[in-house]
Amino acid sequence: MSRTRGGFTLPGEAGYEKLTLELADRWGADVIRDSDGTRLSEEIVDAGYGIYSTICIIRGHNQWARNHMDQLQQTFLMTDPVCAEGEQVPIRLLSGYFRQQFAVNDSGESKELWQVFDRTSNREVSREDWTYDSEAQTVTIHGAVCCHLYTVNFLAYRVWEEISMYNHVTNHWDKEHLMPIDPRSSEAQEYLCQWLKRWCEDNPDTTVVRFTSMFYNFVWIWGEDERSRNRYSDWGSYDFTVSPLALREFEKAYGYGLTSEDFINMGKLHVTHMAPGRKQLDYMAFTNRFVVDFGKRLVEVVHSYGKQAYVFYDDSWVGIEPYAPAFEEFGFDGIIKCIFSGYEARLCAGVHVPVHEVRLHPYLFPVGLGGAPTFSEGGDPTKEAKKYWNGAKRALVWCQIDRIGLGGYIHLVEAYPDFVDYIETVAEEFRTIRELWQQGAPLVLDLKVAVLTAWGNIRSWTLSGHFHETYIHDLIHVNEALSGLPVEVDFISFDDVKEGRIGDYDVIINAGAEGSAWSGGDNWKDDEVVTSLTRWVKQGGVFLGIHQPSMTRGYLYSFRMAHVLGVDLDTGARCCHGKPAYELDERWSGVMGDLGKAEPVAGIWLTDPDTKVAAETVRISPMGDRLHTPTATVHEFGKGKGIYLSHFSYSVPGSRRLLLMLLEAAGREPESNYLCDNPWCECAYFPHSKVLVVMNLSEKAQKTGVRTGRGTLEFILAGYETTFENV
Repeated sequence: MSRTRGGFTLPGEAGYEKLTLELADRWGADVIRDSDGTRLSEEIVDAGYGIYSTICIIRGHNQWARNHMDQLQQTFLMTDPVCAEGEQVPIRLLSGYFRQQFAVNDSGESKELWQVFDRTSNREVSREDWTYDSEAQTVTIHGAVCCHLYTVNFLAYRVWEEISMYNHVTNHWDKEHLMPIDPRSSEAQEYLCQWLKRWCEDNPDTTVVRFTSMFYNFVWIWGEDERSRNRYSDWGSYDFTVSPLALREFEKAYGYGLTSEDFINMGKLHVTHMAPGRKQLDYMAFTNRFVVDFGKRLVEVVHSYGKQAYVFYDDSWVGIEPYAPAFEEFGFDGIIKCIFSGYEARLCAGVHVPVHEVRLHPYLFPVGLGGAPTFSEGGDPTKEAKKYWNGAKRALVWCQIDRIGLGGYIHLVEAYPDFVDYIETVAEEFRTIRELWQQGAPLVLDLKVAVLTAWGNIRSWTLSGHFHETYIHDLIHVNEALSGLPVEVDFISFDDVKEGRIGDYDVIINAGAEGSAWSGGDNWKDDEVVTSLTRWVKQGGVFLGIHQPSMTRGYLYSFRMAHVLGVDLDTGARCCHGKPAYELDERWSGVMGDLGKAEPVAGIWLTDPDTKVAAETVRISPMGDRLHTPTATVHEFGKGKGIYLSHFSYSVPGSRRLLLMLLEAAGREPESNYLCDNPWCECAYFPHSKVLVVMNLSEKAQKTGVRTGRGTLEFILAGYETTFENV
């Protein structure tokens, strides 16, 4: 490829000016940015590049924070359960928590929100039956029942901002712990607005202010014991937004109050993987409204100094909700998303802003996520970069991304010249794809897919975290597969189903465990949902259920859509009932291929003997009986079909097999489409440019053919190679 320029953001570093500017030239950068822990020198700033400056508006104000400790951000915590040995039960509030992260808020307004529970009987202990020792920070329960379990819900200040804490520990920073300010109060808002004005005046060369999200970090609760350091983390949870002031304002706005237990939820908290309830949705909307209103003021400050404002879609993103209707009110000029995979690129591309930028991995840090070496002894950053770019580029051909970039310490690449060479290749490939998109979108197949979850489009493409954190969930594998397929994809809610907004879809996918947000939880108790989907399938739709789709309790079937799927889950109540026998269907076994070779869901049985079984597992019982469990089935229902898979795990060949199965089920003809005949390769055709992009998504050389208007073209590609062919 010929060298091009633009669309690339390079991390710079004072003290490494020569290296920074050399790499800016090699990688075709048009922007240089700072990173946490680095700064840019005058030589870099004056080199003629656009300058991104990173700010996290709620941290780095320790002097003000020390004078306003009551305005630090807070969260509800629950003590570990204590088993009563007598009538008096003392419970230390922060026992087990990382004391450098939290401090008890025992103010009067805070203690009014505390709650003590007998978790054995699941009842709240009356306030008259417990006392608090402020010096020992201990709650003592009086009149306890011996051998019952007791816990305390209490408010705690967060005295060390979590991203600063993580970087401090991971990168061995030796600097002051940064405290997070809660901007809820008018006093804090005035301080932050004035600080931002001074910052803009002091940084005249900055062209883009990159907000490291806005105010509230995703929830990350650390434990004191290093064996249990990560007590809880969730990228979409709102626990870190709470305060007495926030709860008072919520009650005023919504007409009812929230308790600590509404957040603690018997210690489970409200992970994004759980179907949200009305209180949770109301509080999210309330917080979103505040974040947008105050965030818009800060963006206006930036714009008043002639600078652009971008937001980083990670770290303190809670409350921003980029897919919520109010997001556009911020007035952001761009959004930046760090990505490990394809679905995260799609997540970024779908947000309504002028500029979409993805931050590639690996970050230029000595140690990567999970403590593995990256730019340190034993690390192989080039191998990591190939893996991450491989996952990203298969999505980037199907969504429009304007920029890519890296983050971290640029000096670390000096010892890895092969990494420098590879990023040069990545930058050129990206700019070529970007140019194709600027001329027109690629050709997609005649297949429109919807993913049905309790969150709907407000959490499009996401599953509350990165792929490496949520890989155990079937839906994240489905999202990753769909991110690189030539089909139109939407994310829909149960309200969309009830209100009939599903007529345009060929396929609706529902995947997840019982009770989860992804399967739907209690949304399946709504008869209108079941009726609407049933009617849609009868008229020709394809309903694909994975794992425990549409599952809830208290009805004829465990799966509310069992009549469509042709299978159901026996939870034990049908142990004495006969179940239909079956034989494998050769046609659908061929269509499904390896899709059916998954771990079975115990108890799956056919509700209709005409259900076609494409795959099964067979195990031998202790009595020597052969036990058959279907893992992939197809059920004709009216003009449509119900398809069941026990599980789905992402792989490049698995994505291809999923596409072919959906095309077959929907009655489409894949033979005439732009598809690689090698499942390890994928392609995209840009008709406006008349360019075919062919990607080898394996580390080994591959040969593939692609049917085009000029006939079948043959390609031989090296491992991870991408080629661009005029057609």
